[in-house]
Amino acid sequence: MTKPMPIDIGISDANRAAIAEGLSKLLADSYTLYLKTHNYHWNVTGPMFNTLHLMFETQYNELALAVDLIAERIRALGHPAPGSYKAYAALTEIPEEDDAPDAEEMIRRLVAGQETVVRTARSVFPAVEEARDEPSADLLTQRMQIHEKNAWMLRSLLGS
Repeated sequence: MTKPMPIDIGISDANRAAIAEGLSKLLADSYTLYLKTHNYHWNVTGPMFNTLHLMFETQYNELALAVDLIAERIRALGHPAPGSYKAYAALTEIPEEDDAPDAEEMIRRLVAGQETVVRTARSVFPAVEEARDEPSADLLTQRMQIHEKNAWMLRSLLGS
């Protein structure tokens, strides 16, 4: 077996490790939010069923693509991407539930989840900026923009 080639992309090993650690938390939050959103898509009921069913589907499909981008960035930095429920449970800040909330509570929980992902993405920026890691900064900026918009749209369904 051949020895792996060293990674020489202008980011130190320590900085790549710190960024990958932060992105792993972002991946765990994103995957957990994906599962929650997909679950709510399947189980939503009530007068807003069609609106929420379609909105949740749009959001979980976007998250399914996002987790791949995040994992691939972790790999490009030379680190393994977490990929198990156990790893995600240890890394995520989004609580898992086993109850059956009504539609309004689903919306509230998804707003909280979207905002958690934004905070997690924002928390990785110091390491990314220190390393001048523009690809990771771009990924984080895109994720924050999407999740802030999703939180706003969900929150708008609740009225004032």
